[in-house]
Amino acid sequence: MAMVSIKDVAAHAGVSPGTVSNVLNRPGKVAPATRERVEAAISELGFVRHGSASTLRAGHSRTIGLSVIDIGNPFFTEVAAGVEDVASELGYAVILGNSAGSQEKEERNLRVLAEHRVRGVLITPSGEDPARLDRLRENGISVVLVDHPAHRPDQCAVAVDDVAGGRAAVAHLLSKGARSIAYVTGPLTIRQCLERREGAKQAMRAAGLDPDDLRVVEATTMTARAGEKAAVELIAGPLPKAVFCANDLLALGVLRALLRAGVRVPEDVALMGYDDIDFAAASTVSLSSMRQPTYQLGRIATELLLDECDNPDTHAHQHIMFQPELVARESTQ
Repeated sequence: MAMVSIKDVAAHAGVSPGTVSNVLNRPGKVAPATRERVEAAISELGFVRHGSASTLRAGHSRTIGLSVIDIGNPFFTEVAAGVEDVASELGYAVILGNSAGSQEKEERNLRVLAEHRVRGVLITPSGEDPARLDRLRENGISVVLVDHPAHRPDQCAVAVDDVAGGRAAVAHLLSKGARSIAYVTGPLTIRQCLERREGAKQAMRAAGLDPDDLRVVEATTMTARAGEKAAVELIAGPLPKAVFCANDLLALGVLRALLRAGVRVPEDVALMGYDDIDFAAASTVSLSSMRQPTYQLGRIATELLLDECDNPDTHAHQHIMFQPELVARESTQ
């Protein structure tokens, strides 16, 4: 079946092809009655605009990019839901890229997004090198950081205070009587892992303990399987009275391994996660966790990005920092 063209729509609506083009690209310039007639013709004929052609003419598309460091983590799935909802409401599509924590893969993903001439990019960067983000901006592509603070005034960012989160998590464990605490984390090259450790040490220092006594077990990934392996290491040594994990997936893996080894949670070891994903409340022993406003992170970051794209002359860059919320459940009671 032949594709319906703009000329077909124009003939069906009784207008010129230029009027149809205006309805598609500059609807405010078309009288309401005429616009309704053209839109009805578009619907009746099943016309689909040639997105790539309009992109080449306009220099950009109705598309934004989202780059995350671990799409397998439910935290980022919820962030992506917030991004997609706002983008859909405003007529944009989202291209998702997963860097898996690799700066090389992230660089390739960003190159693809630039080739697609996306309007802007939302990114949780896998490293602290700003050069690749600067290249996007130099090419007219707006960038907003997600779950990562900005260190410059001309950059929007939406983040959560991870130092405060780590501090609150370990303060909670200390309040339950724990004095020997382990921190199970992903790679400390990941900013969130590093800052949550810093918060944990601050809580120990405030309680009169030596922060260097925090036992750190660093996993290569932040998955449940990695958490299980970390728990084996904990069980082999002097068992701590409490374990704080850098995310809930690690904590769920630790929980599974502890229970399998006959270690009671929380009677023998209290356990704390981070992110408060849906599985946290539904686990065999419901998991205490630090809740982050994940969906809101995605929504607000997208609103900031599209405001910068559509209103570059009036847009005001913002640095928004949320505070995490302690959710206490069975694993620390």
